[in-house]
Amino acid sequence: MKSNRKLFLTLIFIAPLVVIFSQCLTIKDKPDPRGDAFAGSSTCIKCHRDVYDNYLHTAHFSTTRLADIHSIGGSFDHGKNEYHFSKDEKVVMEQRKDGLYQVAYVKGKEIAAQRFDITFGGVKAESYLYWKGSQTFQLPLSYFKTLGWTNSPGFDSTYADYGRVIGRRCFECHASYIKDLPMANQSLSQTESFDKSSVILGIDCERCHGPLANHVNYHTDYPNEKNPKYVTTYLSLSRAQRVDMCAVCHSGNKHRILHTVFDFQPGDTLSHFVEMPLFPEAVDSTKLDVHGNQAQLLASSKCFINSKMDCATCHNVHKNDRGNVALFSQKCMTCHNTVNHNFCPMASSLGAAIKNNCIDCHMPARSSNVITVETAGKGKEVPYLVRTHHIAIYTDASQKVINYLKASNKLTSK
Repeated sequence: MKSNRKLFLTLIFIAPLVVIFSQCLTIKDKPDPRGDAFAGSSTCIKCHRDVYDNYLHTAHFSTTRLADIHSIGGSFDHGKNEYHFSKDEKVVMEQRKDGLYQVAYVKGKEIAAQRFDITFGGVKAESYLYWKGSQTFQLPLSYFKTLGWTNSPGFDSTYADYGRVIGRRCFECHASYIKDLPMANQSLSQTESFDKSSVILGIDCERCHGPLANHVNYHTDYPNEKNPKYVTTYLSLSRAQRVDMCAVCHSGNKHRILHTVFDFQPGDTLSHFVEMPLFPEAVDSTKLDVHGNQAQLLASSKCFINSKMDCATCHNVHKNDRGNVALFSQKCMTCHNTVNHNFCPMASSLGAAIKNNCIDCHMPARSSNVITVETAGKGKEVPYLVRTHHIAIYTDASQKVINYLKASNKLTSK
């Protein structure tokens, strides 16, 4: 009797555990906030490890990321962590128990403090957002690699402003997804609110290749199938579709959005998402901004007009080739060479240098009219330089290169 009773009590104790553990084993991964058609970039690793690992080092991958001591370029060290708006007001970057903060002081008294939550950018500069409830705001200070801590672009340089709301439009180009929360009322003053748990930071695989759940499921079931199924490859698109895919984020922000570009998928026509055509027949490149209008600048170039080139002719988005002017110059020479009788007329005077740098002459860095930064408390604008994508002959840029080479030769001869 006693043994039967012990067995009965044991079964009563074990039965709930069996149910609990069986539920744990059947729990699915967190669903993608974009819907069941999406698999999530982590599912790409099994078959595309090299591509995935290389992509982690690109600007697209890191265009937004969680803000921490590793993803913030500026220093938090004493003496390097302050920005003075005036003799009485400053912002100090501080590490506190629950995170990293931008703290505003007036005459030594703390008047505001908000945490670094999201880092935007990182190649030349970074800006930062903080969450306040379900809304995102831009922090008053940004970090520029050539300037250090400075006021965020477009902010007044005389006081710390924590009130700039960041809406979905910024996330549409700096992230892969964020879900809007329904507005509680129709007030004109109400700003956008988001589901914080829905954010997919950076530009992920499915932003450029479309939803991949069917692709992943098929190739998991048929691992020996080498012909990619249920995925949009870049080569499968027309030239216009390829440019449209990049132009989603690289065509500026002056066009009124008709439909969220989070819904844009490779192969779609971008004019269905924006109010105006992006590439009119006549484009005045001098009125385009080097920061946002890369697609239009490229489309206005003779190289583009007289060839079949597109963005991927020069850019491999899966690798970090930034700054490798020799690599890009070699791509120029696939078309511009002595065989085609269109080689650089300065080749003989430039010598071996012609093979290493076409870029500084024909795609020089120019000041952005959209991004401007003012120095601390003085109101003096500092230019933000971006390489233009209007490929052309720039006399001033060519002269700088010639002068540099002459100086280098003199130094070498000594």
